[in-house]
Amino acid sequence: MSIKIDPVSGLKVFNTRAAKASEKITGKGYSTITDEALKTLPPEPVGAVFDAEEQAKYKAFKEARAGAADYIEMKGEFSRYLEDVYSADPVPRDALTDECDVLVVGAGFAGLLLWHKLRKAGFENVRFCEKGGDVGGTWYWNRYPGIACDVESYSYLPLLEEMDYIPSMKFAAGFEIMEYCQKMAEKFGFYDKCLFHTTVEKTEWDEDSTRWTVHTDRGDAMRAKFVVLANGILTTPKLARIDGMQSFAGDSFHTSRWDYNIDLKGKRVGIIGTGATAVQAVPELAKIVKELCVFQRTPSSIDVRDQRETSMEEFEEWAKEPGWAKARRARFAKISQGRTAMKANDDYLAGRVDDFRDRKQHAEQISPEELVQKQLDSNFRIMEQIRARVDAIVEDPVTAAALKPYYPYGCKRPTFHDEYLPTFNLPHVHLVDTAPRGVSEINARGVVHDGKEYPLDVLIYATGFQWMATSTFNMIVGREGRTLRDKWQEEGTKTFLGLHSKGFPNLFLISGPQGGGGSFNFTNAIEEHGDYVVWLLETMRDQGNGVVDVEAEHEDTYAKHCRDADQLTRPLRDCITYYNGHGEAEPGSLAYYGGGTWHKYRTRAQETLEPYIFD
Repeated sequence: MSIKIDPVSGLKVFNTRAAKASEKITGKGYSTITDEALKTLPPEPVGAVFDAEEQAKYKAFKEARAGAADYIEMKGEFSRYLEDVYSADPVPRDALTDECDVLVVGAGFAGLLLWHKLRKAGFENVRFCEKGGDVGGTWYWNRYPGIACDVESYSYLPLLEEMDYIPSMKFAAGFEIMEYCQKMAEKFGFYDKCLFHTTVEKTEWDEDSTRWTVHTDRGDAMRAKFVVLANGILTTPKLARIDGMQSFAGDSFHTSRWDYNIDLKGKRVGIIGTGATAVQAVPELAKIVKELCVFQRTPSSIDVRDQRETSMEEFEEWAKEPGWAKARRARFAKISQGRTAMKANDDYLAGRVDDFRDRKQHAEQISPEELVQKQLDSNFRIMEQIRARVDAIVEDPVTAAALKPYYPYGCKRPTFHDEYLPTFNLPHVHLVDTAPRGVSEINARGVVHDGKEYPLDVLIYATGFQWMATSTFNMIVGREGRTLRDKWQEEGTKTFLGLHSKGFPNLFLISGPQGGGGSFNFTNAIEEHGDYVVWLLETMRDQGNGVVDVEAEHEDTYAKHCRDADQLTRPLRDCITYYNGHGEAEPGSLAYYGGGTWHKYRTRAQETLEPYIFD
């Protein structure tokens, strides 16, 4: 066993890898609140429609920000923002040149679930590579104060029954989720299979041996029959390009590398960014700092969270249903479309009411265009509620106006919080509206915007992650020496199911571009992908096949379907967001949550085997 418990500190000790994170990095996310006014949306406006006047407001909001997003890679003088501040230095080891059957990149939920499924299917010769010093993926890197899951934990956390685990809150804190990942890793024997503090830099196919060679920053040149990229969609941090960034004389860090060694009490603190991370961190910062400046270019949509603790009574009731956790995840996936995913009725999720979808009847068939317009109208009414919530909570009318989002719901990542908006009523918290172009300058003393200087002791970058960057983050070289990046640049993004790309045999992209699953519960989608990968490996083992690629015809058909679907539904995501490459990505190139359609493509492929070229 490679893990021991230090009898003095009670912390895990990894004999062959990195020590667990500092004891300073603890927390519970934010707690429940009792003020019902903060947990309730204003009533939906009756009869409101997304007419030409409202469309014009949305268009002006978007066009004013077009081209404003400019980000830099964390290289050179900015590389310090990527340093792992959470664990001990890597344990020295010799470079590896051996061979395994399956090599998986990533040790988040995708990697953990894959190992659980591969082991059950009889695949033992499996190895994992992970950049961080422990399991958890995004929950390893993101440990900012207030961090919590946006999806109810009873559906988000997989294998609850197998783990005999009850989440403490409806929306589990990130710290609890990471601990859950560690428990999974320990139970399934994952730690002995994983190389931590190991970044994959190049993955190269050899046609003669029909093997991939995986090169890492530790000098490894490992060979594998199959490679699975399970390193997530939001793992590469980014920095906004701002003049004078390097000149700031105070402390600074990125939220994905939260530095708990910096004491924020009584400090003047600035945070740049108001996306999902900042929405959770800002209320916690406001509780300890002397002065807080929140620099906002584009407001987030702040929906109701209504956090609560898990009661033993409700858990006992759920447990009466055999396979309750898996059934709840399935029901959650079924309604994971828009806001209903977050406001799901507990009675339905707990299996106490019939499937509402089966009861819904339409008097007449409507066209796809009519359906999109109905969705736009419904979407607009939801956003009117969210904007009205701002007015109901935020006291200063100028601040309230700046906090109102004018874009379709779900266009940018929806957020859910009951303390964020009230935070701006505090006298020491200042919203600095930098719309539409963002912060203009940083100097040695702080942030400068529109000629006004904001003196700061600490500057925090909540500028997010590159979307869908990880599928090509390491140079993937397939048949005839062609890289995956070059193929997609020359031909447009092409995959089958988001999991294969022709010319790159025995390579699987978990949560890759055009990957479906139909659920905004990300762990459910990646579990669907893992099930598919394991099925295909089992099929090849049973048939005696060593290599699998996909037919160009099937790849082209699926990629075209993703582009067409993206074009049709684009009005629902008509804004500047990382979801669409800041408005510049080609249709269907980043993500496609195809729901039932994705499952239809997958089911037909599994039934007929037509899309595959076996050797």
